[in-house]
Amino acid sequence: MSSGSNGARRVASLLRPAISDPRVCRSCQETLVRRSYATASTQASTETPSTAASAFPVVKPTHTIKAGVVLSRPPQITRDLTDFEKAYYFYQKRLNERLQLPFTKYFYFKRGTPADEDWKRKIRERQTPARDIGKYNPYSKEAWNDELLVGAVESDPAHQVEMLVQDAESTVNATSQDTSKKEEIPRPFPRVTEADQKNDQRSLNRALQRTLYLLVQSKDGFWTFPSSPIVAEETLRQAAERTLEQAAGVNMNTWMVGYHPVGHYVYNFRNPSKLATGPAGEKVFFMKSRIMAGQADLSGNAQNLTDFKWLSKDEISKFVKPQYYASVKNMLADR
Repeated sequence: MSSGSNGARRVASLLRPAISDPRVCRSCQETLVRRSYATASTQASTETPSTAASAFPVVKPTHTIKAGVVLSRPPQITRDLTDFEKAYYFYQKRLNERLQLPFTKYFYFKRGTPADEDWKRKIRERQTPARDIGKYNPYSKEAWNDELLVGAVESDPAHQVEMLVQDAESTVNATSQDTSKKEEIPRPFPRVTEADQKNDQRSLNRALQRTLYLLVQSKDGFWTFPSSPIVAEETLRQAAERTLEQAAGVNMNTWMVGYHPVGHYVYNFRNPSKLATGPAGEKVFFMKSRIMAGQADLSGNAQNLTDFKWLSKDEISKFVKPQYYASVKNMLADR
C-alpha cells in the first residue's frame, strides 16, 4: 500500500476517531452511532445514482373522492326571545312610561281639545295611555311595582302588537266620519307560518328564525347532503355546482361560498366483496352554498334521489346516521 493512502487513513482517524477509542467520551460515542446512517446513505446514493432521479410512483386512491354541497337558507326573522328576555323588555317599557312625563299633561295637551279628551279616556280605561304595557298607573303609590312575572301574557310581543293595533283601530273608528264602515289596520305577518302549522318540511317558508339545510334521500332510504364523485380535470367547486344541478335541478338561484371545503366525511366500506374489487370507501368534501330564490326539484335528477327536506340543525340529527352527523354538525349553524 502506498504511503499516500496510509497518510489519508491517519487524517481520517484524527477527524473521525473510532467508537472504541477510550479517548472518545460516551456522549460522542452515541453521536457517532446515530450518524452512521449518513455514511451508508451516501454509499448507496453513489452506487445507484439512477434511483434518486427516478420519477415518483403513481399512487392509486384508496377512496372515492366526492364533492358535497351544504346548501342553506339563512334566518329570515329575529330569533325567539326567552321568557326572561320578554319580561325584561316589558319592564323597560313600564320604566319608560314612569319616567317619560316630567311635566304636567297640559304641557302636551290643551284643556278641552280632542287630544286631551282622548288622553283622559285612555287613563280611565287602563290607567295609562300605553296599551302595550297593560293596566299600570305610573303615578300611583304602586308605581314601583312595574315588573312582571315570567311567562305572563303581557310580556309576549305578539300580544303587545295586537293591543297596539286594537288601540289604533279604536282611535281611527272613533274619529271617522263614516260610522257605517269599520276601519281595520293590517296586522304584521305572523312569525308562525302555515308551513309551520302543517309541518311541511319541503317548504322554505317555515322555521323563519332558523337556518335550514337541504337534505336528499337516496333510493336506499339514506338521508345526506347532495354529493357525487369528482370527475377528471374538475375542481371541487365545479364538482359541487354540477352536483347541485344534477341533484336538485336548475330552478334555484344559489351562490357558492368560497373555493375551499368547510368539512369532510369519511366512510369505509364493510362489505368484503367491495373491498376486493373497488375502493375501500368514500371521502366527501363539503362546499358551502346559499339559496337566494327558487326551490329544489328532484324530477329527472341524475342521482336516483327520491325525496328532499329543508331541515334545521336539530332536525338533521333525527334523519341522518350518527356517524354522519358527528362529521357534519360542526359545519352547521346553531341558529
